[in-house]
Amino acid sequence: CDVLAIRTFHHSNLEEYAKWSSKPVINALTDLEHPCQALADFMTIKEEFHDFNDVVLTFIGDGNNVANSLILCGSLLDIEVRIACPKGFEPKPEIVKKTREILKVQNKLLITNDINEAVKGANVLYTDVWSSMGEENKDKDFVGFSVDSNLVRKASEEAIILHCLPAYRGKEISDEVIESDKSRVFKQAENRMHAQQALLACILS
Repeated sequence: CDVLAIRTFHHSNLEEYAKWSSKPVINALTDLEHPCQALADFMTIKEEFHDFNDVVLTFIGDGNNVANSLILCGSLLDIEVRIACPKGFEPKPEIVKKTREILKVQNKLLITNDINEAVKGANVLYTDVWSSMGEENKDKDFVGFSVDSNLVRKASEEAIILHCLPAYRGKEISDEVIESDKSRVFKQAENRMHAQQALLACILS
């Protein structure tokens, strides 16, 4: 083979593959990061706004692997990223530390438990499932962290909606929002293919 794309749970498994492999190793998802998703996400944002100037991305929900990759990638692109999550569900401290080391302007990263503070003026609202399979008992901790029409109205008028799918409609996002004219969720899903093709072309060129 020419490339290994590894989708696993423990990030250490990926690091072990990378240690011994003579071929490039792509992180297709681990419990710590989801960089391939972030590539498609920022591609979608750039298609919408044409550049990253004045983009404010608010991620609402669990400070999970997607949130970790959004703040890391956002710091490289010099984008303001806000993470709104319940207490105890913040992104990993080591990811936040690494992000702050990359950032040129420290106030471009906000981690908060106040969803209204995080949404105000944002032009990208992003959410993900609250719990992975087998973790459904976490859902009770996320009451009040749904992306619904009331919340969207508190963001910028030009705000778009993103979700990395699959979505649990009626939990982290409402039917009305995911099907609205602000939603770019299905374009975002299509861009997974284009972004990963570009990644392969870059690695193999």
